[in-house]
Amino acid sequence: MAIVKPFKGIRPPKELVEQVESRPYDVLDSEEARAEAGDNEKSLYHIIKPEIDFPVGTSEYDPRVYEKAAENFQKFQDRGWLVQDYKEQYYIYAQTMNDKTQFGLVVCAHTDDYMKGNIKKHELTRRDKEEDRMKHVRVNNANIEPVFFAYPDNEVLDALINRYAVTQPEYDFIAPIDGFRHRFWCVADDNDIKTITAEFAKMPTLYIADGHHRSAAAALVGAEKQKQNPNHRGDEEYNYFMAVCFQASQLTILDYNRVVKDLNGLTSEQFLQALAKNFIVEDKGTDIYKPARLHEFSLYLDSHWYSLTAKPGTFDDSDAIGVLDVDISSRLILQDILNIGDLRSSQRIDFVGGLRGLGELKRRVDSGEMRMALALYPVSMKQIMDIADSGKIMPPKATWFEPKLRSGLVIHKLSY
Repeated sequence: MAIVKPFKGIRPPKELVEQVESRPYDVLDSEEARAEAGDNEKSLYHIIKPEIDFPVGTSEYDPRVYEKAAENFQKFQDRGWLVQDYKEQYYIYAQTMNDKTQFGLVVCAHTDDYMKGNIKKHELTRRDKEEDRMKHVRVNNANIEPVFFAYPDNEVLDALINRYAVTQPEYDFIAPIDGFRHRFWCVADDNDIKTITAEFAKMPTLYIADGHHRSAAAALVGAEKQKQNPNHRGDEEYNYFMAVCFQASQLTILDYNRVVKDLNGLTSEQFLQALAKNFIVEDKGTDIYKPARLHEFSLYLDSHWYSLTAKPGTFDDSDAIGVLDVDISSRLILQDILNIGDLRSSQRIDFVGGLRGLGELKRRVDSGEMRMALALYPVSMKQIMDIADSGKIMPPKATWFEPKLRSGLVIHKLSY
């Protein structure tokens, strides 16, 4: 069963939400955050990217930066830019991108569910990134930003959400830069709260869609606090961390594409010949060509687009990992031909989220920055869930979810 609970969210007054809310900490660098915050002292970037309050070049891992996050978090509360709700409740968060809306329930998930594997992951985490987020949670004694979960479709929860969706939301705004719409409702009715808790209790598993490092950090800090409290009971607020949970069928996963700096000493002709061993290679001309199905890839090289269709025998339909296009391309192109083994550390490769479009791949190759680009067909949510259920881990840089959650709509304190 999935244990969730309502919580007393800390959030901005309605009239301030657009000044406070921000993009997540990990989708932009320090200077982008500095530019977006500008002279807005209410921007959440002062809490999640507090290095912007120091001279340019200050490391985001400087101990003073973490201390500044806590100082700013307290200031936001003291000045009424963030206010705690009077009762424990759930929240509904809707995101609309390209006329498609997905509805999430904002809950507190249990750290034990993460530790026991009832909250399933599909990516590896890095200890240095975990420790960074753990420091941020510790110093603020709060989950400032939520993690992003998926759950199996549920008719009862769907009906409850739809009932709120036709009412006036607490927040309703269009985010700058991406232009996506964000709406937010409070679920304070006791009967609805009981329904949400009960329906999640029927679910054996929740799935991390995005935010693996935040999930790990939140659970590890909760475990720390359990050990540090000699009177630990199990119902303390630190046993829980904040998550936005979406029905799996509503989620949009975009392609996550690759750009590579060189051909490992090969000429273009030699590279195309090497590809022909495992792929059917077709020249599609100079117009942008997007993969139309699984096991088809688009290659951009020398101002031409090519389709690459994986030949039978190059993948295993019965293997949850081996059937993935990200695995096929990693094994047969990046590793075997280009000698790029570790996608996380190689300086010869970069990754481009599908929201930027294939035009961004063309631009980076045409500019001379990159030698070639490879576009992949998006992974499905079913594939992610199947892999998580099997206990396996997806290859790196496999999924790109859009829209991203906005931060600052609600915060969870680890003690009231």
